[in-house]
Amino acid sequence: MADLAPPPAPSGPFEGPEKLLEIWFAPSAADCPDAASSTDGKFGLRRVPRPVWEEMLDIVKCKILSAVEGTETDAYLLSESSFFVSPHRLILKTCGTTLNLLGVPRILEIARDHAGLPSVYRLFYSRKAFMFPERQIGPHREWKAEIEFLDNLFPNGSAYTVGKVNGDHWLLYLTSPGDSSSHNGDTAPNSPIVPHGTYPPIPSTSATTESSAMNGDAGDADDTIASDYTIEILMTNLSPEGRAPFFNKTPPEDADATAGADGMALSSEIGISNLFPEHITTLDAYSFSPCGYSCNALLKWRPDAGRNPSRPGEGYYTIHVTPEEGWSYASFECNVPLPTSSTDKPTSVPDLKTLIRRVVDIFRPGRLTLTLFISSKDNDAAEEEEGESAVEAAQRAFKSALTLPPKRLDRGDDAGERGGAFAGLYKRTDKINYEFGGYDLAFASFELRSS
Repeated sequence: MADLAPPPAPSGPFEGPEKLLEIWFAPSAADCPDAASSTDGKFGLRRVPRPVWEEMLDIVKCKILSAVEGTETDAYLLSESSFFVSPHRLILKTCGTTLNLLGVPRILEIARDHAGLPSVYRLFYSRKAFMFPERQIGPHREWKAEIEFLDNLFPNGSAYTVGKVNGDHWLLYLTSPGDSSSHNGDTAPNSPIVPHGTYPPIPSTSATTESSAMNGDAGDADDTIASDYTIEILMTNLSPEGRAPFFNKTPPEDADATAGADGMALSSEIGISNLFPEHITTLDAYSFSPCGYSCNALLKWRPDAGRNPSRPGEGYYTIHVTPEEGWSYASFECNVPLPTSSTDKPTSVPDLKTLIRRVVDIFRPGRLTLTLFISSKDNDAAEEEEGESAVEAAQRAFKSALTLPPKRLDRGDDAGERGGAFAGLYKRTDKINYEFGGYDLAFASFELRSS
């Protein structure tokens, strides 16, 4: 294993791009063994006591700052990013020099011993290319080592490099459901490690989107919608205007005591609170001293969320900001299914294009990468809307949001009042669609046009 020497002193640059780990122990919450006996939603992984999670996070080298309990998900704000726990799935997102993957063996034990979930249904691990890879420790020093670490736990995993190896790119490792998957963390033969840049993109077919769920009343949505949807917006070279709000003005001696209140006030001031309708949002935010910001939001996008384990209706978004000049970075991630067509209802979940513009207008990055990961039961037979695949609809939304000036400000979009047209000043530098077993990916990179 790679050297586990102490991390570099914190006085140097901070690594904003996160390591994102997502582990499914069952296809849905309804498949947890104790789902039928629960009356309060606290079943599966949500039954695990907080001290047990804290012990696992000690291995990863991060701490819980605060937590919010939803109807279907528990959201933990960490000293380095976020941790989300649903009955059948957990998501661990950590930045800096955290040891994300070293937590996996302990997570497998916890799921088996505390939640009665002895097997892994699917695993995903992804990250943007590091700004300062030489500062990482353990298996995170290089992508090859991360692949080897995961291959030793999960046979038949697959690793991909998406995008320009000598530019903005995104790294992904995933496993597929099946009897060959590791159930207990036993060592498995390593899968071949393919050199960077040798994974050709595969023309993608449609993945069933959940857009119908978000047009109008989400409560009327069809239950046969896709089971997984994640949008990430990864931004670097934030503008001075985008960075300035994230430097804490509170005196250092008071910063810890007011970090939560300061974070909430900042969220309201710059428009983060208005990314989604207020009535479906439960926000938890933290303002770091001397600089930095994190927030988790639970989004009850279906009115009946939490009543039926087989009908999920609560999602999340999470934002993390490193504002220092020279390595500024902001990330936005959300797993609520978004419509691809706009709606004029201010109480509705925003469409994909509108949400991208709202986020970008807050941070005003010089460069950004977008990824949209959509599940489908059968990519070969996935439905298409109006002859356009789900990933191509996403690519069209990416391009429209960032390269074309908005025709009007989004209704209720406070961030738009700060400039509005900033999101129309980009050019696309990369566009790739991928098809995996059961998933489609839309990947695109953009940068500001030269003035």
